[in-house]
Amino acid sequence: MPTIDIHTHMFGDGWLDMIKKHGAPAYDISDEADGRNYLVEYGTPACALEVEAFDYDRRVEMMDRLGIDISIVSLTSPNVHFGDEAISIATARVANDEMAAGQTAHPDRIRWFASLPWEYPDAALAELDRCVKLGAAGVMCVAHIGQRHLIDPLFTPVWEALDKLAFPVLVHPTAPLGAKDVDFGYERILMPGAGFMYDTTIAIARMAVDGFFERYSNIKIIVSHGGGYIPFVNGRVDMFFGVETLAKFDIPKLPSDYFSQLYYDAIVYDPAALQLVINIAGPEKVMFGTDLPMPADVPKLYDLVDSRPTDEVVAIRGDNAVRVFGL
Repeated sequence: MPTIDIHTHMFGDGWLDMIKKHGAPAYDISDEADGRNYLVEYGTPACALEVEAFDYDRRVEMMDRLGIDISIVSLTSPNVHFGDEAISIATARVANDEMAAGQTAHPDRIRWFASLPWEYPDAALAELDRCVKLGAAGVMCVAHIGQRHLIDPLFTPVWEALDKLAFPVLVHPTAPLGAKDVDFGYERILMPGAGFMYDTTIAIARMAVDGFFERYSNIKIIVSHGGGYIPFVNGRVDMFFGVETLAKFDIPKLPSDYFSQLYYDAIVYDPAALQLVINIAGPEKVMFGTDLPMPADVPKLYDLVDSRPTDEVVAIRGDNAVRVFGL
């Protein structure tokens, strides 16, 4: 039974260098009081820059220790969405090249999600084509791009191309809109612990009621962190959809019907939460993830999955990913 980690991050020295040069004022790199180097988002130290996010040999050693056979790596927030068009394009190219090199060095262990300069559709399409040829397993996008939601018409050509490819797309949160006003800095853990979940939930719910999943039914959307709050508010969104009289929605199904079509990772840390994810998607649409090298309790994640019936364990640990990614 293979164990495949479909939600795990690599950064790369080239990507980090672009953040250092062009990320201000929203993004920065800073040494903090605990003696570690951090990526800072809107004034909040968002994640420590662990060596396993830069060195693929060290990453594979970590995978060996944790019993992970294949990692499908991706960037994290803010992806490549900072600076102007030239910077976004250059950052995407260097980040994707670094991940492709990781796969070349470890072809049996590493796969990768491409990052695209979404705000510049012609360039995004060119980079998508390049990354497909380089062997990308899918595409990562953050839950909003700049000030634009994922349903923005600007992104239509990119979504159409991904739909034709029937590609897996990992939707990953970023600092929520209004993060600077909320000021996550004091508590710090509230941005990744709660704010990220909100960002994902709004993005996916908006896509459902907008008709996005009708238009792009071939894309294999994978929702990070067990879908954010989607499994918890599944019925509540349906209720409001059913009684709404002011807004008009041109979709033939309930929002929950679309939520059930999506794929989810199992990074939830609670057996009741995992049950909710399985309730709406079925065990055939849930895949193992860790969020490494971000803060993670991998033994806990294994325990949650391994407590399920045997056929579900096999599916979630690896078989679903083999099918979705064609591994």
